[in-house]
Amino acid sequence: MKTILVTGGAGYIGSHTVKQLINNGYKCIVLDNLIYGHREAVLTPYFEISDLMDKNSLDKIFSKYQIDSVVHFAAFAYVGESVHSPKKYYENNVIGTLNLLDVMLKHNVKNMVFSSTCATYGEPKYIPIDELHPQRPINPYGRSKLIVEEILEDYHHSYDLRYISLRYFNAAGCSKDNDIGESHSPETHLIPLVLKAIIDQNKPIKIFGSDYDTPDGTCIRDYIHVEDLAVAHQLALEKLDDYSGCINLGTGIGTSVNEIIKAAESITGKICPIEYTQRREGDPAKLFATNEKAKRILGWIPKYNDIRDILSTAWSWEINRKY
Repeated sequence: MKTILVTGGAGYIGSHTVKQLINNGYKCIVLDNLIYGHREAVLTPYFEISDLMDKNSLDKIFSKYQIDSVVHFAAFAYVGESVHSPKKYYENNVIGTLNLLDVMLKHNVKNMVFSSTCATYGEPKYIPIDELHPQRPINPYGRSKLIVEEILEDYHHSYDLRYISLRYFNAAGCSKDNDIGESHSPETHLIPLVLKAIIDQNKPIKIFGSDYDTPDGTCIRDYIHVEDLAVAHQLALEKLDDYSGCINLGTGIGTSVNEIIKAAESITGKICPIEYTQRREGDPAKLFATNEKAKRILGWIPKYNDIRDILSTAWSWEINRKY
């Protein structure tokens, strides 16, 4: 049985990945400082409350367990906050990762799957986005992730680190059995915000822009079910002996904001209160991926290709949420 350290394993995507790995015979140790994660989302008895800024604590964890590989989610991930507090993001996301890598190499752990983001691409030059698209992030969050990608490439060449950086688009949905789900504070993701507006009719969701060059005037994004993302992380772990590099994770299907709202109304049988407002700076009209490389390298094929199926799991969680 291989032992995997999952940093940020009490978070949204991290907890679903832990569940996927445990269900497929891995031993998972979760490392999380619980600033944004949830203790209730930790599905393994091996839980270490720690912070990547504390190298002594990291060293103790690597001494305590015989770790084979690391899946690295732990990061601050609010784009708007990163613009106002870039120091916080560069310290936590970049220096924290350097601390983790230092301790990994000290203990001869040289396998990492890194949670990256499509935010490293910035404004799209063409659609769908492939891995050769220029990387010109437009905010400190995206830049912090790109810096880590470049660090991993350098460590690969100099220290024989085997890594895969997974650049994913819009994570969505929740565990089918409702034991874990999406719970952010503050919540910034569209789908839970739509569902919360449907539940509380007095708080309409704000739609930023209705005059984009898209069929219905609202932004188009690529929504990937979180369980599909979890499967991709397992496949990436199992491919580290053969490949190091960066891979997009997306469905290749673009769904507009208005299409999300209409699908949510159909599933819930309720009207979503809407307030249209002006565009947000830096919001591209269309943003979706090609996943051909993920299919070729990882053998990854997302199961959730219908936005209604994704929304159904999110709605089930929202009306039965546990945290």
